[in-house]
Amino acid sequence: MSDRPAPVQPVLICFDGSDDAAAAIAKAGELLALRTAVVLTVWEPVASWAPYDPATIRSAPLSRLASNALGLDETVRDLAQERMERGTELATEAGFQAQGRVEEGKPWRAICEVADEVHAETIVMGARGLGRVESALLGSVSSAVISHANRPVLVVPHHEGDRPRTAAGQ
Repeated sequence: MSDRPAPVQPVLICFDGSDDAAAAIAKAGELLALRTAVVLTVWEPVASWAPYDPATIRSAPLSRLASNALGLDETVRDLAQERMERGTELATEAGFQAQGRVEEGKPWRAICEVADEVHAETIVMGARGLGRVESALLGSVSSAVISHANRPVLVVPHHEGDRPRTAAGQ
């Protein structure tokens, strides 16, 4: 191990609570630890969720009204806070000097904006392992980040056998 000081620029670690994101933190710890890190969890307001299933398109406006009435955005925001706290714990265990952050918006856009704001050296994220058709239909956050980020992006691929178990995945 080197006695050199931690770089001034942090690593931006994206954490959505999934086993894939936990695996990305573990791998980043092996490759990039002994640095500062910002653990970012992004949440989208329920009213902005696009109906990808053609059967839900007609009910989408009703879903938006229901989300406001039921306080779903508040629930999603609270869940994002809990996930960020767990991700920050995992990053600290992996050897980072970690601080957490929660942002609202489209995940890929928020990730790129926060990376620019904190002058992140690298963006770290897990890949869900979606196939080409699923990625085309649902979109791929990692692909969008790679396309729009102004810095290196480490995407840890989906591997079934080597992922640590998160609270959500147990």
